[in-house]
Amino acid sequence: MKQENNCALPQEGAFRTTIGGQALIEGILMRGPEKQAIVVRNQEGELEVKEQTLKLIKDRYPILGLPFLRGVVNFLASLVEGVKALMWSAEFYPDEEEEKPPSKFETWLEKHFGSEGLMKWVIGFSVVVGIAFAIALFIILPTLATSALLYFFPDAPMWLRNLLEGVLKLVIFFLYLFLCSRLKDIHRTFQYHGAEHKTIFCYERGLELTVENARRMPRHHPRCGTSFLFVVIVVAVLASCVVFALPVVREVAANPIVRILLHLLLLPIVVAVTYEINRFIGRHDNPVTRALSAPGMWMQNFTTLRYHRLDDLLESIGIDPCNVCTYCFNGKE
Repeated sequence: MKQENNCALPQEGAFRTTIGGQALIEGILMRGPEKQAIVVRNQEGELEVKEQTLKLIKDRYPILGLPFLRGVVNFLASLVEGVKALMWSAEFYPDEEEEKPPSKFETWLEKHFGSEGLMKWVIGFSVVVGIAFAIALFIILPTLATSALLYFFPDAPMWLRNLLEGVLKLVIFFLYLFLCSRLKDIHRTFQYHGAEHKTIFCYERGLELTVENARRMPRHHPRCGTSFLFVVIVVAVLASCVVFALPVVREVAANPIVRILLHLLLLPIVVAVTYEINRFIGRHDNPVTRALSAPGMWMQNFTTLRYHRLDDLLESIGIDPCNVCTYCFNGKE
């Protein structure tokens, strides 16, 4: 896969921001320090726009805006807002199957909490399920798999267990991204993800926000969530190596259940440290930050996609291939 130029910023007209975003169903969420905007293309091809002024918890509790504390808070806030935006974009693409009547549980929830309360329950449940899935995939599964493997090698040193767990987490992460990128619907969303990065780069370079300017921008961004998750795994492995090497911990860390609980206790610290690292990388462009961000930037090859074939582009904008005289409908330009 061809790597684009990831040179962060030119010398003139460039500035750094904390603007982030998220790809949605046929749309993009952009989030700044004070406001966020969502744009979704509906089934008629028209753009649906939703702008919001952010109500930040750090404005009410300033202590939560301090370094390291802000990492966990912003991570959870991004999850909640991301789920809200994703559900809003999904409203423009309802299931083609015949709508089923609400279940008794849904009826009970709406009766007691109202439509808005029901939506809060759905969002909360989605966030919890998402976090639980990530914990199962990247903590529980590697820990149990490593324990099962080392069952046959009871005298294996703790550093070997930590190393195997770390390698397994990275392999799972890589396979997860690769398999997701092969799914048609996710592939389309990843194309919007690349467009989001190009738009942020265009803005940070002080250029007019036009399609022509954005198209020339790199699709790999150092503040990307893919890079963040990769660094989370690396920091988690390093933290485990330090904590599990302590004499008081080493005695009990061989037990997989205890090990999983220790990983969960370390998770907020790992997220907090990773947030500060990612923030630092996003604000500085030098050989050190480029080296630190290189693996995560490479991972973005799977989560920020372009139109690799002309038929992808034609399908997305609804043009009949027969109306394009230079195109032979065989998947090749």
